[in-house]
Amino acid sequence: MNWQLRKCVKCEAYTLNKAICPVCKGDVRIPHPAKFSPDDKYLKYRMAAKRSQQP
Repeated sequence: MNWQLRKCVKCEAYTLNKAICPVCKGDVRIPHPAKFSPDDKYLKYRMAAKRSQQP
């Protein structure tokens, strides 16, 4: 599936522009989460990173 919708990091506006936000000229990212897989090879690394970030 090809995601076309983007979300600005600074002003949180949605846009179809893939390079920059037309409102504030900030960076844009894909707002959708990654697909879930029960056979996740990197689960232990993500959980370790999440635990190390918590106070």
